[in-house]
Amino acid sequence: MPLTDKFGRPITDLRISVTDKCNFRCVYCRSADPENHKADHELLSWPELDRLSRILLGLGIQKVRITGGEPLVRPGVEDFIARLKSLGVRDLSMTTNGHLLADHCDRLVAAGMDRINISLDSLDPAKFEKITRTHSFSKVMAGIDRAQASALRPVKVNAVLVRGLNDDEVEAFAEFARERDLIMRFIEFMPLDADRHWTRDLVVPAAEIQRRIEARWKLEPLPHDRSETARKFRFAGGRGQIGLIASVTQPFCGFCSRIRITADGKLRTCLFSKDDHDLRYMVRNGHTDQDIAGYIREVVNDKEEGHRINEPDFVPPSRTMVFIGG
Repeated sequence: MPLTDKFGRPITDLRISVTDKCNFRCVYCRSADPENHKADHELLSWPELDRLSRILLGLGIQKVRITGGEPLVRPGVEDFIARLKSLGVRDLSMTTNGHLLADHCDRLVAAGMDRINISLDSLDPAKFEKITRTHSFSKVMAGIDRAQASALRPVKVNAVLVRGLNDDEVEAFAEFARERDLIMRFIEFMPLDADRHWTRDLVVPAAEIQRRIEARWKLEPLPHDRSETARKFRFAGGRGQIGLIASVTQPFCGFCSRIRITADGKLRTCLFSKDDHDLRYMVRNGHTDQDIAGYIREVVNDKEEGHRINEPDFVPPSRTMVFIGG
């Protein structure tokens, strides 16, 4: 019987974080402390990830996204992707910051990856360095170009917009999508930053982004599944697409199909869950596959109705994005 929650939502999408380490220190995600990560023995090993993946696919998971941290900093990620593909994952993707992508792209394609999302929060090198606290702009651009020239085309490029930081680049990002014939996705800033600077005033609403782009170019809506995070548009008479992910101002929780496994083996039923559910303990302490599958069903059945960002009693999760997996 496929996974469903108590609201009748089918759970078909899985995010797997393979590491909490990252070679970037993005201001909306994590602390600038380079040692701010868990010891290796606290993370799931590849065989442990293989086992949990097999169990979850047996429960009806169809789509898997590999996340981090930065997934490409963990040796062996391409082999893991190949094993997932051999298990029958219908749609296999990755979210990456792009720094190492040019070097890994061919191996990812050979392993069976279907799609890729690349984070790029500014088209201005100096601003990019301020946001990411790195000097990696040219390497990220090379990664985008390499992926766009591969079987992963069309590449999805993600930008988290923060008021006063990079919201002046909406039109430039749209032009970037048109010039390179890729999918540019705008993501509203969510309360997941390590430095706890998030306020509602820093959120750039998706409706504002759409208005600004439509002032320059005509957009045509594209069909999407109800559980998809992005509302999609193409440029009329031109190349490229945009996606709007309005997690704060237009929540799509009512059709959510996603669960997450953190790098240290915790099952999370929402990005903003207050509770972790410890699969690592079960894997390492003699529980059978049937035990684990039963526990997953129980946890998923109690999946939250929504993230509650817009409720007066909202409390941000104790973990930030880098420790949860995007």
